[in-house]
Amino acid sequence: MTNQCQGCKDGQKFPMPFSMALQPIVNVTNGTVYAHEALVRGANGEGAGSVLSAVADENRYAFDQQCRVKAIELASRVFPEQEAPRLSINFMPNAVYEAKACIQLTLATAKKTGFPASQIIFEFTEDEKLDTDHVLRILSTYREIGFMTAIDDFGAGHAGLGLLAKFQPDIVKLDMELIRNVDSNSVKRTIVRHTVAMLKDMGIIPLCEGIETQAERLVLQDLGVELMQGYLFSKPVFEAVAKDIAFLQH
Repeated sequence: MTNQCQGCKDGQKFPMPFSMALQPIVNVTNGTVYAHEALVRGANGEGAGSVLSAVADENRYAFDQQCRVKAIELASRVFPEQEAPRLSINFMPNAVYEAKACIQLTLATAKKTGFPASQIIFEFTEDEKLDTDHVLRILSTYREIGFMTAIDDFGAGHAGLGLLAKFQPDIVKLDMELIRNVDSNSVKRTIVRHTVAMLKDMGIIPLCEGIETQAERLVLQDLGVELMQGYLFSKPVFEAVAKDIAFLQH
């Protein structure tokens, strides 16, 4: 196996310090936390834009690697010992040069911190133009290692149904634009209903994100969605897990 790919040799270090916030993903059926998603923040809790604006082609690899390390280290420190929620980490397919080589630091960090690899979900967004074959190699490698996989912002980007026909991840996150006002928009309800049914037929878990109102939650629950994420339940919490998740209090 390649121990060091070209990205390790040529990539520059990321030029600014940053940290992570954690936002819960809730199972509304049984009232538990299914996972926490790690979201980039500035070193003092500044918004993601303050960090992402510094990401460029020459430091993309370093940024992606540091995100994984920081997320795992934070989760191993703040996750309740009596629980074993999953950790969802975003990754940039275009920052992965060779899947088996680029995952080594992630595996080393998980081993060092004692965080189980089986509790890690790697999700990627469709907002980058993607080489489908490259993405498939990454996802297949991650599955072989034992990670869960997810597609983020489904329905809003480049991959879509073409990728889904070739690889079925564990989870598909429906884009929040489909979810916004789904309770009052019959067209969105139709799209979500059929998308959720399609995913379940393929053995994929649907997850709806960006939920802000109780009306949206109730409609989605009626459509068969169990996993949800959004401000209705909790905003992202800087360097900590949410203590007061609104839905779990009812």
